[in-house]
Amino acid sequence: MNLPPGFLDELRSRISLSQVVGRKVVWDMRKSNQGKGDMWAPCPFHQEKSASFHIDDRKGFYYCFGCQAKGDALGFIMETENLGFMEAVELLAREAGMPMPARDPVAAQKADRRGQLAEVMEEAVKFFRLQLKTAGGQAARDYLDRRGLRTDAQERWQIGWAPDTRQGIFTALQTKGFSPDLIVDSGVCARPDDGRAPYDRFRGRIIFPIRDGRGRAISLGGRSLDPNALAKYLNGPQTELFDKGRNLFNLAPAREAAGKGAPLIVAEGYMDVIALSEAGFKATVAPLGTAVTEAQLRLMWRVSSEPVIALDGDTAGLRAALRVIDLALPLLEAGQGLRFAVLPAGLDPDDLLKAQGAGAMQAVLDAAQPMVNLLWQRETEGRSFDSPERKAALEKALNTAILRINDVSIRKHYENTIKRLSWDLFSQARKSAPRREWVPGQGGKGKPWQSALPPVATTKTSALVLGSDDERVLEQIVLAVLLTHHTLIRRFEPILDRIELSDPSEDRLRLALLHMGDGAEMRDILMAEHRAVVESLLSQNHVMTAPPVLKTDDLDFAEICVDDMLRKLLSARAGRREVNEAAEDLGGLADEGLTWRITQANEARFSAAKGPQAVKGEGFVAENGVEMDRDELEEARSLWDRIDFGRSGRSKP
Repeated sequence: MNLPPGFLDELRSRISLSQVVGRKVVWDMRKSNQGKGDMWAPCPFHQEKSASFHIDDRKGFYYCFGCQAKGDALGFIMETENLGFMEAVELLAREAGMPMPARDPVAAQKADRRGQLAEVMEEAVKFFRLQLKTAGGQAARDYLDRRGLRTDAQERWQIGWAPDTRQGIFTALQTKGFSPDLIVDSGVCARPDDGRAPYDRFRGRIIFPIRDGRGRAISLGGRSLDPNALAKYLNGPQTELFDKGRNLFNLAPAREAAGKGAPLIVAEGYMDVIALSEAGFKATVAPLGTAVTEAQLRLMWRVSSEPVIALDGDTAGLRAALRVIDLALPLLEAGQGLRFAVLPAGLDPDDLLKAQGAGAMQAVLDAAQPMVNLLWQRETEGRSFDSPERKAALEKALNTAILRINDVSIRKHYENTIKRLSWDLFSQARKSAPRREWVPGQGGKGKPWQSALPPVATTKTSALVLGSDDERVLEQIVLAVLLTHHTLIRRFEPILDRIELSDPSEDRLRLALLHMGDGAEMRDILMAEHRAVVESLLSQNHVMTAPPVLKTDDLDFAEICVDDMLRKLLSARAGRREVNEAAEDLGGLADEGLTWRITQANEARFSAAKGPQAVKGEGFVAENGVEMDRDELEEARSLWDRIDFGRSGRSKP
């Protein structure tokens, strides 16, 4: 129905939003200012004790600071009364004393047609409910008893029984005055191809009414009791009332429960929804015999910002989850996602509730995982990544999936999470990799050792083997420079991503820097979360006096310093690792052989530890190609003098 221009504006001007909302809430008069139309109350859409629901009566809008519900008088009526748009308009127009405009004849005819089909469905529901109570429904009642569905629950869900007759419901509906065409168009009956009279679509099945968001019966679902039936579950066909890809089972009650704060749970079938709802999980829905569609996803997000997909703990359940992930990735928005609760193997929600009770189900829901975890699991579970090619294939598959996310902010957070998971996976692989075996008579470079005498104690405990405090000094100055010049993080990301720091709290700060965005807000959050570590770090004397930290406006100089300090760290660790492996692999060899191996490692170590070197002319060019003048060169050399291997790590007096 088309409304004339200005009709809605006139309606809103006549209706007081506070009067409409006041029927559903109790105002908090301590916070409210009735004279200014500034009203506060506990939110009617979620459970709370404080008054976070705000009404601006002059502007005609409401907003909840707790659940972010917002809208006008029409939206409030639609949400709280389960009404469609035109129905809400008609209700408010009656209250305002405004006559509704004349209806379009075509639209009126279509609405009347849908109303007639809905009447057919309601009569069908009544017929099947009556049949469940007859002698012919004994088998169905026995089945429902075995499933733990008591008589009062059967009444609440309006469950029925379709007798195994060809024209039972068809005859009953005709008796009520409905035409054969209307009965067939409702989906309750079907017309055979040979032109004979219509026959009952549902025969020998337990009947579950399917209702839309307004509570109207729009179709039926049937569960066969015959183990040889071609289809255990059968839904009505698509009709003018029913599109199974755009509806959810139990939508209206679930939406009401979710509005009061209950998490929205998405189960797989009718009985799961009924079992969960009867156990107290009222906000439960299910798709209608198909894989979840985009329209159903959007419908779920209208009810809850983060539905929980409850999956059977079997292969089919996990496959269903992965299909939902692929569907959802392009649709994700800030504050709009999915979580996945995977049940124990071989159990569905009904089984789990019967075996262990509602507490066990709640534990499964509490352990629900974000979507990124299942995406990672899909690409990594049961696979080995022991080669660069396999690692590259994993990276390619994950990047392909992440690129499907349209929201730039969400995509970035997915990338950061995947990066962290990859680092954890590959780090664990490195730690668990078998060490190479020592071949008697040969060293690490294929050199023969000279004797079989054990190494002396002074060699095993030397500073070269054990490392010194200088590495910690380098780590701290690098962190401080990155905090000062955060734009360098991306420049050195490949190295920073794999160089684990010796102090756990400082290493967590390194990871936080890697995951930090470029905005000032993200830096403020990082500083707040790691305040104690940052303050301790920046209070160190060798950090406060380091030239790249002091020269906050010289990014090029800071870049050169970080580049060389990281090279020093990497070379020092490589040398120590070589020595440790030598000490471990050559436990029974002579001190001379171990000394030769240390010498080889030490040469590379000190070549990288020399710091900046002057080249042609008066200028200086580091490996990254950034030029320095003579004063900058002297300042850099001063830094290397204060940070050198074999020293204590403290500045010279």
